[in-house]
Amino acid sequence: MNITELTVQELQEKLKNKELTSTQITKAYVDKINKNEKYVQAFITPLTEEAIKKAEEIDKKIENGEITNSLAGIPIGIKDNICTNGVKTTCASKMLENFISPYDATVMQKINKENMINLGKLNMDEFAMGASTEYSYFHITKNPWNLNTVPGGSSGGSAAAVAANLVPWALGSDTGGSIRQPASFCGVVGLKPTYGLVSRYGLVAFASSLDQIGPITKDVTDSAILLNVISGHDEKDTTSANIEKKDYTKALKNNVKGLKIGVPKEYFGEGINKEVKEKLEQAIQKYKELGAIIEEFSLNTVEYVLATYYIIACAEASSNLGRFDGIRYGYRTQNFTNLKELFKNSRSEGFGSEVKRRIILGTYVLSSGYYDAYYKKAQQVRTLIKQEFEKVFKKYDILLTPTSPTVAFEIGTKSNNPLEMYLSDICTVSVNIAGLPAISIPCGVDSKNMPIGMQLIGNRFAEETILNAAYTYEQVANFRNKYKPVVGGKE
Repeated sequence: MNITELTVQELQEKLKNKELTSTQITKAYVDKINKNEKYVQAFITPLTEEAIKKAEEIDKKIENGEITNSLAGIPIGIKDNICTNGVKTTCASKMLENFISPYDATVMQKINKENMINLGKLNMDEFAMGASTEYSYFHITKNPWNLNTVPGGSSGGSAAAVAANLVPWALGSDTGGSIRQPASFCGVVGLKPTYGLVSRYGLVAFASSLDQIGPITKDVTDSAILLNVISGHDEKDTTSANIEKKDYTKALKNNVKGLKIGVPKEYFGEGINKEVKEKLEQAIQKYKELGAIIEEFSLNTVEYVLATYYIIACAEASSNLGRFDGIRYGYRTQNFTNLKELFKNSRSEGFGSEVKRRIILGTYVLSSGYYDAYYKKAQQVRTLIKQEFEKVFKKYDILLTPTSPTVAFEIGTKSNNPLEMYLSDICTVSVNIAGLPAISIPCGVDSKNMPIGMQLIGNRFAEETILNAAYTYEQVANFRNKYKPVVGGKE
Protein backbone atom coordinates (compact mmCIF):
# COMPACT_ATOMS: atom_id res chain seq x y z
CA MET A 1 0.00 0.00 0.00
CA ASN A 2 1.37 3.41 -1.00
CA ILE A 3 0.16 5.61 1.85
CA THR A 4 0.82 8.90 0.04
CA GLU A 5 -1.43 7.87 -2.89
CA LEU A 6 -4.47 7.65 -0.61
CA THR A 7 -7.09 10.39 -0.36
CA VAL A 8 -7.82 11.93 3.03
CA GLN A 9 -11.11 10.02 3.41
CA GLU A 10 -9.18 6.78 2.78
CA LEU A 11 -6.59 7.80 5.40
CA GLN A 12 -9.40 8.56 7.87
CA GLU A 13 -10.83 5.08 7.32
CA LYS A 14 -7.45 3.42 7.90
CA LEU A 15 -6.86 5.46 11.07
CA LYS A 16 -10.32 4.57 12.35
CA ASN A 17 -9.81 0.84 11.68
CA LYS A 18 -6.34 1.00 13.26
CA GLU A 19 -4.72 -0.18 10.01
CA LEU A 20 -2.47 2.88 10.14
CA THR A 21 -1.24 5.28 12.82
CA SER A 22 -0.72 9.00 12.41
CA THR A 23 3.03 8.43 12.80
CA GLN A 24 3.07 5.94 9.91
CA ILE A 25 1.11 8.35 7.68
CA THR A 26 3.29 11.34 8.60
CA LYS A 27 6.54 9.38 8.14
CA ALA A 28 5.36 8.23 4.68
CA TYR A 29 4.85 11.87 3.68
CA VAL A 30 8.16 12.94 5.22
CA ASP A 31 9.94 10.18 3.26
CA LYS A 32 8.23 11.38 0.07
CA ILE A 33 9.28 14.99 0.81
CA ASN A 34 12.88 13.86 1.45
CA LYS A 35 12.85 11.95 -1.84
CA ASN A 36 11.05 14.32 -4.21
CA GLU A 37 11.11 17.86 -2.78
CA LYS A 38 14.48 18.43 -4.47
CA TYR A 39 12.73 18.05 -7.85
CA VAL A 40 9.47 19.88 -7.11
CA GLN A 41 10.61 22.57 -4.61
CA ALA A 42 7.10 23.08 -3.29
CA PHE A 43 8.09 24.14 0.25
CA ILE A 44 9.57 27.30 1.70
CA THR A 45 9.66 26.04 5.30
CA PRO A 46 9.31 22.25 5.70
CA LEU A 47 8.29 21.20 9.23
CA THR A 48 9.10 17.49 8.87
CA GLU A 49 10.76 16.85 12.25
CA GLU A 50 8.08 18.79 14.12
CA ALA A 51 5.39 16.87 12.18
CA ILE A 52 6.73 13.43 13.21
CA LYS A 53 6.98 14.56 16.84
CA LYS A 54 3.41 15.86 16.78
CA ALA A 55 2.14 12.66 15.11
CA GLU A 56 3.65 10.55 17.92
CA GLU A 57 1.94 12.76 20.53
CA ILE A 58 -1.40 12.49 18.71
CA ASP A 59 -1.14 8.68 18.47
CA LYS A 60 -0.67 8.51 22.26
CA LYS A 61 -3.68 10.77 22.82
CA ILE A 62 -5.83 8.71 20.41
CA GLU A 63 -4.73 5.55 22.25
CA ASN A 64 -5.72 7.10 25.59
CA GLY A 65 -9.08 8.30 24.24
CA GLU A 66 -8.13 11.98 24.73
CA ILE A 67 -8.72 12.73 21.03
CA THR A 68 -11.68 11.35 19.11
CA ASN A 69 -12.14 13.69 16.12
CA SER A 70 -11.85 12.03 12.72
CA LEU A 71 -9.19 14.31 11.21
CA ALA A 72 -6.73 13.97 14.12
CA GLY A 73 -3.31 12.99 12.85
CA ILE A 74 -3.95 13.88 9.19
CA PRO A 75 -1.09 15.97 7.70
CA ILE A 76 -1.65 19.17 5.68
CA GLY A 77 0.41 21.80 3.81
CA ILE A 78 -0.18 25.55 4.24
CA LYS A 79 0.42 28.33 1.70
CA ASP A 80 3.01 30.73 3.07
CA ASN A 81 0.73 33.78 3.23
CA ILE A 82 -1.40 32.21 6.00
CA CYS A 83 -0.13 33.17 9.47
CA THR A 84 1.07 30.25 11.59
CA ASN A 85 2.06 30.97 15.17
CA GLY A 86 5.79 30.52 15.85
CA VAL A 87 6.57 29.61 12.22
CA LYS A 88 7.94 31.79 9.43
CA THR A 89 5.26 33.39 7.25
CA THR A 90 7.24 34.89 4.38
CA CYS A 91 4.72 35.42 1.54
CA ALA A 92 7.69 34.23 -0.60
CA SER A 93 9.21 37.72 -0.26
CA LYS A 94 12.55 39.09 0.86
CA MET A 95 10.42 41.68 2.69
CA LEU A 96 9.20 39.02 5.15
CA GLU A 97 12.08 36.54 4.80
CA ASN A 98 12.58 36.24 8.57
CA PHE A 99 9.11 37.17 9.84
CA ILE A 100 7.80 34.71 12.42
CA SER A 101 4.06 35.10 12.92
CA PRO A 102 3.06 35.81 16.56
CA TYR A 103 -0.45 34.40 16.03
CA ASP A 104 -2.50 31.87 14.06
CA ALA A 105 -4.87 32.74 11.24
CA THR A 106 -8.47 31.67 11.96
CA VAL A 107 -8.15 28.79 9.47
CA MET A 108 -5.02 27.60 11.31
CA GLN A 109 -6.88 27.70 14.65
CA LYS A 110 -9.55 25.48 13.07
CA ILE A 111 -6.97 23.08 11.65
CA ASN A 112 -5.16 22.88 15.00
CA LYS A 113 -8.46 22.26 16.77
CA GLU A 114 -8.91 19.20 14.52
CA ASN A 115 -5.40 18.04 15.58
CA MET A 116 -4.12 18.03 12.01
CA ILE A 117 -0.37 18.08 11.42
CA ASN A 118 1.30 20.95 9.55
CA LEU A 119 3.96 19.48 7.20
CA GLY A 120 5.21 22.94 6.27
CA LYS A 121 4.70 26.27 4.55
CA LEU A 122 4.35 26.10 0.78
CA ASN A 123 5.89 28.23 -1.97
CA MET A 124 3.92 30.87 -3.88
CA ASP A 125 4.32 33.94 -6.05
CA GLU A 126 5.54 36.84 -3.90
CA PHE A 127 2.58 38.31 -1.97
CA ALA A 128 0.33 36.08 -4.15
CA MET A 129 1.03 38.20 -7.23
CA GLY A 130 1.57 35.97 -10.24
CA ALA A 131 0.28 32.99 -12.20
CA SER A 132 3.31 30.70 -12.26
CA THR A 133 5.17 30.66 -8.89
CA GLU A 134 8.18 32.05 -10.78
CA TYR A 135 7.93 35.29 -8.75
CA SER A 136 8.93 33.67 -5.44
CA TYR A 137 11.99 35.23 -3.79
CA PHE A 138 13.19 31.75 -2.73
CA HIS A 139 12.93 29.41 -5.73
CA ILE A 140 10.70 28.38 -8.63
CA THR A 141 8.36 25.48 -7.91
CA LYS A 142 8.19 22.88 -10.69
CA ASN A 143 5.11 21.11 -12.04
CA PRO A 144 5.24 17.39 -11.04
CA TRP A 145 3.77 16.40 -14.46
CA ASN A 146 6.72 17.95 -16.28
CA LEU A 147 9.50 19.57 -14.27
CA ASN A 148 10.26 22.02 -17.09
CA THR A 149 6.81 23.60 -16.74
CA VAL A 150 5.27 25.92 -14.15
CA PRO A 151 2.75 24.65 -11.58
CA GLY A 152 0.60 27.78 -11.99
CA GLY A 153 0.16 30.43 -9.35
CA SER A 154 0.05 32.01 -6.99
CA SER A 155 -0.72 28.82 -4.97
CA GLY A 156 1.72 26.81 -7.12
CA GLY A 157 3.49 25.27 -4.12
CA SER A 158 0.19 24.01 -2.69
CA ALA A 159 -1.00 22.47 -5.97
CA ALA A 160 2.39 20.92 -6.81
CA ALA A 161 2.73 19.45 -3.30
CA VAL A 162 -0.69 17.76 -3.55
CA ALA A 163 -0.04 16.51 -7.11
CA ALA A 164 3.38 15.10 -6.14
CA ASN A 165 1.91 13.44 -2.99
CA LEU A 166 4.14 15.53 -0.71
CA VAL A 167 1.01 16.45 1.28
CA PRO A 168 -2.46 14.79 1.26
CA TRP A 169 -4.12 18.19 0.86
CA ALA A 170 -3.27 21.88 1.26
CA LEU A 171 -4.64 25.36 1.81
CA GLY A 172 -4.21 28.00 -0.88
CA SER A 173 -5.57 31.50 -1.42
CA ASP A 174 -7.38 32.79 -4.50
CA THR A 175 -7.48 36.47 -5.54
CA GLY A 176 -8.05 36.05 -9.27
CA GLY A 177 -7.70 32.30 -9.84
CA SER A 178 -4.72 31.48 -7.61
CA ILE A 179 -6.25 28.22 -6.33
CA ARG A 180 -8.06 27.11 -9.48
CA GLN A 181 -5.41 27.80 -12.14
CA PRO A 182 -2.59 25.88 -10.35
CA ALA A 183 -5.08 23.07 -9.59
CA SER A 184 -5.78 22.92 -13.33
CA PHE A 185 -2.07 22.91 -14.26
CA CYS A 186 -1.26 20.20 -11.68
CA GLY A 187 -4.26 17.91 -12.26
CA VAL A 188 -5.82 18.31 -8.78
CA VAL A 189 -9.03 19.79 -7.36
CA GLY A 190 -9.07 23.46 -6.32
CA LEU A 191 -12.04 25.21 -4.69
CA LYS A 192 -12.44 28.97 -4.35
CA PRO A 193 -15.30 29.47 -1.84
CA THR A 194 -17.82 32.33 -1.90
CA TYR A 195 -16.28 35.57 -0.63
CA GLY A 196 -16.95 35.69 3.12
CA LEU A 197 -17.52 31.95 3.65
CA VAL A 198 -13.98 31.38 4.98
CA SER A 199 -12.38 33.89 7.35
CA ARG A 200 -9.54 35.99 5.95
CA TYR A 201 -8.23 36.85 9.43
CA GLY A 202 -4.51 36.01 9.38
CA LEU A 203 -4.27 35.83 5.59
CA VAL A 204 -1.66 38.42 4.54
CA ALA A 205 -3.74 40.70 2.34
CA PHE A 206 -3.09 41.25 -1.36
CA ALA A 207 -6.50 42.61 -2.48
CA SER A 208 -8.91 42.50 0.45
CA SER A 209 -12.16 42.57 -1.55
CA LEU A 210 -11.02 39.65 -3.75
CA ASP A 211 -8.86 37.33 -1.55
CA GLN A 212 -10.30 34.03 -0.34
CA ILE A 213 -8.69 30.99 1.33
CA GLY A 214 -9.70 27.56 -0.03
CA PRO A 215 -8.70 23.88 -0.29
CA ILE A 216 -6.50 22.13 -2.87
CA THR A 217 -7.10 18.39 -2.73
CA LYS A 218 -6.75 15.07 -4.58
CA ASP A 219 -10.49 14.71 -5.11
CA VAL A 220 -13.84 16.46 -4.60
CA THR A 221 -14.79 14.59 -1.41
CA ASP A 222 -11.61 15.79 0.30
CA SER A 223 -12.44 19.31 -0.86
CA ALA A 224 -15.85 19.11 0.86
CA ILE A 225 -14.26 17.70 4.04
CA LEU A 226 -11.69 20.53 4.25
CA LEU A 227 -14.32 23.17 3.47
CA ASN A 228 -16.33 21.84 6.44
CA VAL A 229 -13.31 22.55 8.66
CA ILE A 230 -12.36 26.03 7.44
CA SER A 231 -15.75 27.63 6.68
CA GLY A 232 -17.86 29.55 9.18
CA HIS A 233 -18.43 33.00 10.62
CA ASP A 234 -15.55 34.80 12.32
CA GLU A 235 -16.11 38.00 14.27
CA LYS A 236 -12.43 38.93 13.74
CA ASP A 237 -13.15 39.34 10.00
CA THR A 238 -15.69 42.07 9.21
CA THR A 239 -16.31 40.60 5.73
CA SER A 240 -17.10 37.14 7.14
CA ALA A 241 -20.64 35.98 6.30
CA ASN A 242 -22.82 34.91 9.18
CA ILE A 243 -24.63 31.99 7.57
CA GLU A 244 -25.71 28.62 8.87
CA LYS A 245 -22.93 25.99 9.06
CA LYS A 246 -23.34 23.18 6.52
CA ASP A 247 -21.94 19.70 6.01
CA TYR A 248 -20.73 19.89 2.42
CA THR A 249 -20.03 16.14 2.19
CA LYS A 250 -23.81 15.57 2.30
CA ALA A 251 -24.13 17.45 -1.01
CA LEU A 252 -22.16 14.78 -2.91
CA LYS A 253 -25.09 12.88 -4.40
CA ASN A 254 -23.63 11.61 -7.72
CA ASN A 255 -26.66 12.88 -9.61
CA VAL A 256 -26.98 15.85 -11.99
CA LYS A 257 -30.28 14.97 -13.67
CA GLY A 258 -32.12 18.18 -14.53
CA LEU A 259 -29.17 20.40 -13.48
CA LYS A 260 -29.11 23.49 -15.72
CA ILE A 261 -25.58 24.22 -16.92
CA GLY A 262 -24.82 27.43 -18.79
CA VAL A 263 -21.80 27.48 -21.12
CA PRO A 264 -20.61 31.05 -21.85
CA LYS A 265 -19.40 31.00 -25.45
CA GLU A 266 -16.89 33.82 -24.91
CA TYR A 267 -14.69 31.40 -22.93
CA PHE A 268 -14.45 29.01 -25.89
CA GLY A 269 -13.42 31.51 -28.55
CA GLU A 270 -10.12 32.99 -29.61
CA GLY A 271 -7.08 32.27 -27.39
CA ILE A 272 -8.21 28.90 -26.04
CA ASN A 273 -5.92 25.98 -26.84
CA LYS A 274 -7.45 23.47 -29.28
CA GLU A 275 -6.87 20.43 -27.03
CA VAL A 276 -8.27 22.24 -23.98
CA LYS A 277 -11.41 23.07 -25.98
CA GLU A 278 -11.79 19.43 -27.15
CA LYS A 279 -11.55 18.04 -23.60
CA LEU A 280 -14.07 20.59 -22.33
CA GLU A 281 -16.48 19.66 -25.12
CA GLN A 282 -16.12 15.99 -24.17
CA ALA A 283 -16.90 16.90 -20.53
CA ILE A 284 -19.99 18.84 -21.67
CA GLN A 285 -21.09 15.76 -23.64
CA LYS A 286 -20.57 13.63 -20.50
CA TYR A 287 -22.84 15.96 -18.50
CA LYS A 288 -25.52 15.63 -21.18
CA GLU A 289 -25.32 11.83 -20.92
CA LEU A 290 -25.69 12.16 -17.13
CA GLY A 291 -28.96 14.05 -17.61
CA ALA A 292 -27.88 17.66 -17.18
CA ILE A 293 -29.46 20.37 -19.36
CA ILE A 294 -26.73 22.27 -21.24
CA GLU A 295 -27.20 25.60 -22.95
CA GLU A 296 -24.82 28.03 -24.60
CA PHE A 297 -25.26 31.73 -23.81
CA SER A 298 -23.38 35.02 -23.96
CA LEU A 299 -21.69 36.85 -21.06
CA ASN A 300 -21.45 40.45 -22.26
CA THR A 301 -19.03 41.70 -19.58
CA VAL A 302 -16.23 39.17 -20.32
CA GLU A 303 -14.16 41.63 -22.35
CA TYR A 304 -13.99 44.03 -19.38
CA VAL A 305 -13.14 41.60 -16.55
CA LEU A 306 -9.35 41.53 -16.90
CA ALA A 307 -8.97 45.33 -16.96
CA THR A 308 -11.44 45.71 -14.07
CA TYR A 309 -9.65 43.05 -12.03
CA TYR A 310 -6.14 44.46 -12.48
CA ILE A 311 -7.22 48.01 -11.63
CA ILE A 312 -9.02 46.97 -8.43
CA ALA A 313 -6.45 44.33 -7.37
CA CYS A 314 -3.47 46.64 -7.91
CA ALA A 315 -5.18 49.56 -6.15
CA GLU A 316 -5.87 47.38 -3.09
CA ALA A 317 -2.36 45.89 -3.22
CA SER A 318 -0.82 49.37 -3.26
CA SER A 319 -2.84 50.24 -0.15
CA ASN A 320 -2.28 46.92 1.69
CA LEU A 321 1.47 46.82 1.06
CA GLY A 322 1.98 50.37 2.29
CA ARG A 323 2.67 48.96 5.77
CA PHE A 324 5.95 47.38 4.64
CA ASP A 325 8.14 50.43 5.08
CA GLY A 326 11.29 49.22 6.84
CA ILE A 327 10.16 50.53 10.22
CA ARG A 328 7.46 48.42 11.84
CA TYR A 329 8.54 44.91 10.79
CA GLY A 330 9.90 43.16 7.74
CA TYR A 331 13.05 43.95 5.76
CA ARG A 332 14.99 47.11 6.60
CA THR A 333 17.78 48.46 4.39
CA GLN A 334 21.21 49.15 5.86
CA ASN A 335 21.73 51.85 3.25
CA PHE A 336 20.07 55.14 4.35
CA THR A 337 20.93 58.55 5.76
CA ASN A 338 17.41 59.91 6.31
CA LEU A 339 13.80 58.72 6.70
CA LYS A 340 12.91 59.11 3.02
CA GLU A 341 15.87 56.94 1.99
CA LEU A 342 14.93 54.34 4.61
CA PHE A 343 11.44 54.01 3.12
CA LYS A 344 12.60 54.08 -0.48
CA ASN A 345 15.54 51.67 -0.15
CA SER A 346 13.74 49.19 2.13
CA ARG A 347 10.88 48.89 -0.35
CA SER A 348 13.14 48.87 -3.43
CA GLU A 349 15.33 46.10 -2.01
CA GLY A 350 12.57 44.17 -0.21
CA PHE A 351 10.00 43.79 -3.01
CA GLY A 352 10.43 41.85 -6.27
CA SER A 353 9.72 43.22 -9.75
CA GLU A 354 6.12 41.96 -10.09
CA VAL A 355 5.08 43.35 -6.69
CA LYS A 356 6.65 46.72 -7.54
CA ARG A 357 4.87 46.73 -10.90
CA ARG A 358 1.49 46.23 -9.23
CA ILE A 359 2.14 48.76 -6.45
CA ILE A 360 3.09 51.40 -9.07
CA LEU A 361 0.03 50.62 -11.19
CA GLY A 362 -2.24 50.65 -8.10
CA THR A 363 -0.82 53.94 -6.82
CA TYR A 364 -1.31 55.46 -10.26
CA VAL A 365 -5.01 54.49 -10.55
CA LEU A 366 -5.67 55.84 -7.04
CA SER A 367 -3.83 59.11 -7.60
CA SER A 368 -5.50 62.48 -7.90
CA GLY A 369 -6.68 63.11 -11.45
CA TYR A 370 -6.81 59.42 -12.36
CA TYR A 371 -9.02 58.03 -9.56
CA ASP A 372 -12.30 58.78 -11.37
CA ALA A 373 -11.01 57.69 -14.77
CA TYR A 374 -9.72 54.31 -13.59
CA TYR A 375 -10.53 53.14 -10.07
CA LYS A 376 -14.05 54.58 -9.83
CA LYS A 377 -14.84 53.34 -13.35
CA ALA A 378 -13.55 49.85 -12.48
CA GLN A 379 -15.80 49.72 -9.41
CA GLN A 380 -18.80 50.71 -11.56
CA VAL A 381 -17.97 47.96 -14.07
CA ARG A 382 -17.60 45.53 -11.14
CA THR A 383 -21.22 46.28 -10.22
CA LEU A 384 -22.29 45.53 -13.81
CA ILE A 385 -20.38 42.21 -13.76
CA LYS A 386 -22.07 41.23 -10.47
CA GLN A 387 -25.49 42.18 -11.85
CA GLU A 388 -24.94 40.14 -15.01
CA PHE A 389 -24.04 37.05 -12.95
CA GLU A 390 -27.13 37.56 -10.76
CA LYS A 391 -29.25 37.59 -13.92
CA VAL A 392 -27.53 34.50 -15.35
CA PHE A 393 -28.04 32.50 -12.13
CA LYS A 394 -31.79 33.06 -12.34
CA LYS A 395 -31.63 30.86 -15.44
CA TYR A 396 -28.77 28.40 -14.74
CA ASP A 397 -27.65 26.40 -11.68
CA ILE A 398 -23.96 26.43 -12.62
CA LEU A 399 -21.69 27.75 -15.38
CA LEU A 400 -19.05 25.62 -17.08
CA THR A 401 -15.82 27.09 -18.53
CA PRO A 402 -12.17 26.13 -18.97
CA THR A 403 -10.11 26.95 -15.85
CA SER A 404 -7.24 28.15 -18.02
CA PRO A 405 -7.06 28.72 -21.79
CA THR A 406 -3.87 26.59 -21.92
CA VAL A 407 -2.10 23.77 -20.10
CA ALA A 408 0.99 24.51 -17.97
CA PHE A 409 3.56 26.49 -19.94
CA GLU A 410 7.34 26.14 -19.80
CA ILE A 411 9.29 27.94 -17.07
CA GLY A 412 10.63 31.28 -18.34
CA THR A 413 8.31 31.64 -21.34
CA LYS A 414 5.98 34.27 -19.83
CA SER A 415 7.76 35.66 -16.77
CA ASN A 416 9.33 38.49 -18.81
CA ASN A 417 6.05 39.36 -20.51
CA PRO A 418 3.65 40.57 -17.78
CA LEU A 419 0.76 41.15 -20.18
CA GLU A 420 0.88 37.58 -21.46
CA MET A 421 1.10 36.33 -17.85
CA TYR A 422 -1.97 38.42 -16.89
CA LEU A 423 -3.94 36.78 -19.73
CA SER A 424 -3.51 33.43 -17.92
CA ASP A 425 -6.24 34.68 -15.53
CA ILE A 426 -8.85 35.41 -18.21
CA CYS A 427 -11.14 32.49 -17.25
CA THR A 428 -10.94 32.91 -13.47
CA VAL A 429 -10.95 36.59 -12.43
CA SER A 430 -14.66 37.32 -12.96
CA VAL A 431 -15.47 34.86 -10.14
CA ASN A 432 -13.47 36.94 -7.64
CA ILE A 433 -14.87 40.24 -8.93
CA ALA A 434 -18.42 38.94 -8.29
CA GLY A 435 -17.52 37.10 -5.04
CA LEU A 436 -18.78 33.74 -6.38
CA PRO A 437 -17.67 30.17 -5.60
CA ALA A 438 -15.93 28.09 -8.29
CA ILE A 439 -14.14 24.76 -8.47
CA SER A 440 -11.52 23.44 -10.89
CA ILE A 441 -11.42 19.70 -11.54
CA PRO A 442 -9.25 17.78 -14.00
CA CYS A 443 -11.09 16.65 -17.15
CA GLY A 444 -8.29 14.91 -19.04
CA VAL A 445 -4.79 15.44 -20.40
CA ASP A 446 -3.43 16.80 -23.68
CA SER A 447 -1.19 14.95 -26.18
CA LYS A 448 1.87 15.67 -23.99
CA ASN A 449 0.17 14.17 -20.90
CA MET A 450 -0.39 17.59 -19.26
CA PRO A 451 -3.58 18.03 -17.20
CA ILE A 452 -6.52 20.13 -18.37
CA GLY A 453 -8.90 21.74 -15.86
CA MET A 454 -12.62 22.41 -16.06
CA GLN A 455 -14.15 25.24 -14.00
CA LEU A 456 -17.65 25.07 -12.51
CA ILE A 457 -19.00 28.40 -11.21
CA GLY A 458 -21.92 28.63 -8.78
CA ASN A 459 -24.14 31.33 -7.35
CA ARG A 460 -23.15 32.93 -4.03
CA PHE A 461 -23.07 30.33 -1.22
CA ALA A 462 -24.05 27.56 -3.67
CA GLU A 463 -20.95 25.48 -2.89
CA GLU A 464 -23.14 22.38 -2.53
CA THR A 465 -24.31 22.65 -6.15
CA ILE A 466 -20.82 22.96 -7.67
CA LEU A 467 -19.35 20.30 -5.36
CA ASN A 468 -22.05 17.81 -6.37
CA ALA A 469 -21.67 18.61 -10.10
CA ALA A 470 -17.88 18.19 -9.79
CA TYR A 471 -18.22 14.97 -7.77
CA THR A 472 -20.68 13.44 -10.26
CA TYR A 473 -18.36 14.17 -13.18
CA GLU A 474 -15.34 12.91 -11.21
CA GLN A 475 -16.99 9.50 -10.68
CA VAL A 476 -17.29 8.86 -14.44
CA ALA A 477 -14.05 10.60 -15.51
CA ASN A 478 -11.94 8.59 -13.03
CA PHE A 479 -8.97 10.92 -13.66
CA ARG A 480 -6.83 9.91 -10.66
CA ASN A 481 -6.75 6.25 -11.66
CA LYS A 482 -6.05 6.92 -15.33
CA TYR A 483 -3.34 9.57 -15.15
CA LYS A 484 -0.44 10.19 -12.78
CA PRO A 485 2.53 12.54 -12.75
CA VAL A 486 5.98 10.98 -12.61
CA VAL A 487 8.06 13.32 -10.48
CA GLY A 488 11.61 13.61 -11.76
CA GLY A 489 11.07 10.35 -13.64
CA LYS A 490 11.44 8.56 -10.28
CA GLU A 491 8.14 7.78 -8.61
